[in-house]
Amino acid sequence: MKFSVKTVVTAVALIAPAASASAQSAAPMPWVLAPDMGYAYDKDGKTFSYKMGTNNAKELLKGAKKIPRGTLFFIGENGQLYLRSGPYLEGDGKFKFGPG
Repeated sequence: MKFSVKTVVTAVALIAPAASASAQSAAPMPWVLAPDMGYAYDKDGKTFSYKMGTNNAKELLKGAKKIPRGTLFFIGENGQLYLRSGPYLEGDGKFKFGPG
């Protein structure tokens, strides 16, 4: 679980500055995650990406969890990375927590 969640969380942390800059645009931008890359968010809040191999893939998957659909990742005012499960879009498709 730890590495898989860290993988996604790190991807969010890497993309968050670009996402916040584009938060005012009308259309959200998709993430680009590569299947042969690992993304980490370490205990000090630093982010890393790693080229992955296949020789120990079974070990990597032990204890890993899939991220459920409908999960939102964001960085709070304190710089901490958070995730929230639940609705984040209004009925009309607009981001529920956007400006204005």
